[in-house]
Amino acid sequence: MTPVLELADVTFRRDGKQIIDGISLSVHAGEHWTLLGPNGAGKSTLLGFCAAVQFPSSGTVRILGEQMGRVDLARLRHSIGHVNPRHRLQYSLTVREVVLTGITATIDIPMRWTPSAAEIARAEAMIDAVGLTHKATDGWATLSQGERGRTLIARALVAEPKLLLLDEPTTGLDVAAREQLLETLDSLDETHPDVASILVTHHLEELPTTTTHALLIAEGRTVAAGPARETVTTDNVSAAFAHPVVVGYDEGRWTARAKATRIIDV
Repeated sequence: MTPVLELADVTFRRDGKQIIDGISLSVHAGEHWTLLGPNGAGKSTLLGFCAAVQFPSSGTVRILGEQMGRVDLARLRHSIGHVNPRHRLQYSLTVREVVLTGITATIDIPMRWTPSAAEIARAEAMIDAVGLTHKATDGWATLSQGERGRTLIARALVAEPKLLLLDEPTTGLDVAAREQLLETLDSLDETHPDVASILVTHHLEELPTTTTHALLIAEGRTVAAGPARETVTTDNVSAAFAHPVVVGYDEGRWTARAKATRIIDV
């Protein structure tokens, strides 16, 4: 089966500095990857390759079997849903209108564009899927951070992508809002079983229970990659973050805490 996404020995240099150094990754339909690493590890750059908005300095990127550099990127991006909490949207839009901009891949409803009945129905279905039907006509500016996060997920899914990218989607959320958003992500395993996803974070507590695989990076290099339970471990996370931590796993969720240091009085 052709991977949804394939990175082969990609590198990236900026101003003479090596940002990404020989990372490979293969993501198949229905897999849910997490990209873990400390700040400055190269996660955002790597996600730029996955989103078809950044070319590597060397190596190849294939998305849906198409190689970057040999395909119309605008067309390819319509098969990629991107959830970025820092994405700028028009504050005058309602939840329904924000979701509809996922079809046009714009930050506003284009002039002289009218969504079809089928497109409106699809937007309503996505709004319902993230639990915001009662907020469909509310303005973007009135939403909580958690409601905005769920709206952006609906916006990303309305175009029926094959690949879903989530760039630190729980940024700025309190515990309750974070859990609501993670429940929404977990539900996608049933509502969109063929969609592959990559979630970027540096907090283990933010991983959905449906996470299947993990790629840990540090200083632009792979520390570990593979099935999540085998990869997100005390040794690998400690190596990636260059700090001794203890990783816990319970009922599908991970935790991380600093390794206790004994203090002995002399």
